[in-house]
Amino acid sequence: MKVLDRIGPVAVPAEAPQRLPGLSVVIPCHNERENVAAAVAAARSAARQFARRFEIVVVDDGSSDGMGAVARMLERAAREVRVVTHERNRGYGAAVRTGMAAATMPWILLTDGDLQFDLLELEGFVPRAGRADLIVGRRAARADPFGRRAAAAVWNGLVRKLFRLPVRDVDCAFKLMRSSLVQELDLTADGAMVSTELLARALGSGATVVELDVTHRPRLAGEQSGGSVRVIARALRELLVVGRTLRAARP
Repeated sequence: MKVLDRIGPVAVPAEAPQRLPGLSVVIPCHNERENVAAAVAAARSAARQFARRFEIVVVDDGSSDGMGAVARMLERAAREVRVVTHERNRGYGAAVRTGMAAATMPWILLTDGDLQFDLLELEGFVPRAGRADLIVGRRAARADPFGRRAAAAVWNGLVRKLFRLPVRDVDCAFKLMRSSLVQELDLTADGAMVSTELLARALGSGATVVELDVTHRPRLAGEQSGGSVRVIARALRELLVVGRTLRAARP
């Protein structure tokens, strides 16, 4: 079910070129107190340039560092910002699913709150929206520690082979997606497996996917959680459980 904006999405001037009719920037966050204000500001700057109407949906996935209070302050200060809260930490996939369900605009930009992407690179994505359902980012040079890059390379290779995914960077958190498509997908993953499930189910439904290079920047504040033992263990469990249903449904 969609969550309706209590005030309404903001309108922007119509004279800017190459704009989407409407854009929901979805930002799943967990313990990003140091980054969330800058992440919302970056989302607002990009959305103003590349969408006629927009909203920013921040999903607080049970943060324990005070991020929720900062996010709610941002919500009170700007009518285009909306915060959806999980009372406990449910996982990245659950936060992604909540954010996409809450989106009310025709297009969704899914990104992270860690400031590792330049959202102004949306400029290269928008022209593809006329002929593609998903325009997904591919980190041209990943700015993560070696261990994180190595684990990601193994994971990407595995899921690409298992589910025949025609993209090189499955988990890149810079995805422009047609809302009418992705909101109808039966996504179930609560962890990192959600990116694989999203692409596999979208392709299975006949979606057109384009992959473009994006810049990736080092994380300057907060802590990465994607390489934690708990996150990896959950991803492997979901690979078995969710993967079984994906392979069964594959044409």
